[in-house]
Amino acid sequence: MATQLPDDFKCPISLEIMSDPVILSSGHTFDRSSIQRWLDTGNRTCPITKLPLPQHPSLIPNHALRSLISNFTLSSPPKPQSQPQPQTLISTLTSPFSSLDSKLDSLNQLSRLSKRNPALRQKLTESGAVSAVLNCVGSQDSSIQESALSLLLNLSLDDDNKVGLVAEGAIGRVVSALQSGTPNCKALAATMLTSLAVVEVNKGTIGAFPFAIRGLVSLLWDGNGRGKKEAATALYALCSFPDNKRRAIECGSVPILIEMAGSGVERAVEVLSLLAKCREGREKIEKFDGSVRILVRVLLNGSPRGVQHALSTLNSLCSCSQRMCWEVKNEDIEKICFVFLEGENEKIRRNASNLIQTLQRCSSTV
Repeated sequence: MATQLPDDFKCPISLEIMSDPVILSSGHTFDRSSIQRWLDTGNRTCPITKLPLPQHPSLIPNHALRSLISNFTLSSPPKPQSQPQPQTLISTLTSPFSSLDSKLDSLNQLSRLSKRNPALRQKLTESGAVSAVLNCVGSQDSSIQESALSLLLNLSLDDDNKVGLVAEGAIGRVVSALQSGTPNCKALAATMLTSLAVVEVNKGTIGAFPFAIRGLVSLLWDGNGRGKKEAATALYALCSFPDNKRRAIECGSVPILIEMAGSGVERAVEVLSLLAKCREGREKIEKFDGSVRILVRVLLNGSPRGVQHALSTLNSLCSCSQRMCWEVKNEDIEKICFVFLEGENEKIRRNASNLIQTLQRCSSTV
């Protein structure tokens, strides 16, 4: 337990520990700032004795007491900082009378506490705090919005919460942040959509929401490095749902995804492999000049996961287009595939084998 400081160290006016103790002519000691305020308001009596003071009272430094206070403070263990209880933080968040600063502080503390505390996340969702968090996501203050998105992302870590958050209106708030937030808020909003899309039923709900897919595609075009990657990740999560593939293609995702793939963003290759499974996606990829060369670059320089999805994309393209089949053969991709057959990665071997068979069928039909 922290050692209690003696009452004599406290100013009789402020009741705080004195930092600059001074003696009044009445013989009593006060903190200089407190007694000076007393005198500046026109008082000419001692606050304790009520006896009259001179017109211009002298304030004599109490060096002995100041030294005692200093020595006592240095030798005493620091008083532990009390941590606000989660319920207090929740109350601050839900109260309509809380200031922006207090809400920001509560959001940050709740975000930190809830990151690794499933019990607190459950308490937050059961206490009615979600609506308050969502209101903060819609705030015009970027700091409030960013902190609220971080807390909302923590709440979505539990699969049981994902559907409930959608039911409470999370998608609308998140999409608004995706459209008009700061770069950090847009990236967080995209990550939030990825988290919600883990639950299959949410994929269609998010995709059907106005501007959700369009907002992610806009982030692919205009976002910073982090924003682009988070947008591509969200599209990968959403485009396993068939209707979302069409929506992403209609919003113009294919050209920027190909460019990103050429810049080494392998998540973009993964999205392309999904879009190439539908006719509209294949047509858009085929129209992009140099798409095959970019995919070949991924085969030569990409990670195992990037190679796997590049092979899948090429196979989808060649299976439905004689022209693409010949373009792929002209790049000597078949030789690269035979090298992959000798590797240890089972998925790459299977995809390489599929592409070889597709190219051989293409040759036999000529």
